Amino acid sequence: MIKFYQKMFFFVMLLSFTAILSVTANAQGKSVFEVISGDALNKLVPTSFYFAGQSAETQMRNTAAAKVGESRFIIAGMVDTSGYSTEISGKYEGFFITDSPVKFGNKNLNTGAYGFGFTADGKIKIFDLSSKELLWTTTKSDEEMKRPRPLQMMSEAKGIRLYKGKNYVLIAPK
Repeated sequence: MIKFYQKMFFFVMLLSFTAILSVTANAQGKSVFEVISGDALNKLVPTSFYFAGQSAETQMRNTAAAKVGESRFIIAGMVDTSGYSTEISGKYEGFFITDSPVKFGNKNLNTGAYGFGFTADGKIKIFDLSSKELLWTTTKSDEEMKRPRPLQMMSEAKGIRLYKGKNYVLIAPK
């Protein structure tokens, strides 16, 4: 009789262990990166952004945001730079806000609000609010994208892609 209970105990433990592993594998397969849209997006995105001593209106049609994990967000938007000098408007296209440190392409980027600009030679540059360049990273091209937009985000297993047209940079939590 004891052997029966030992076998039954072993079987229940094995079954429990298998169930835990399958739940863990399922959780790992689900993306923890959610692109925000609609009213939720409008509530997150600022209507204007300060950069280099000036404030520019956000182009709401060219904004994107994503939830990273349970309660972290990244937000990006193009701005109207018509009031900026040609020196600033030639390199600054929009803002990037993250409430937690992220891997931005192959570089580390701390929590904060930044300006950004994509370059013609396949880079994206990040600037502090005074317009000082902090970092740059090479973008990738998504040739399979059918309808590129001026700015958008798409989730993937490793993070969020921030696109300008067909060019993108991968943003992942640290």
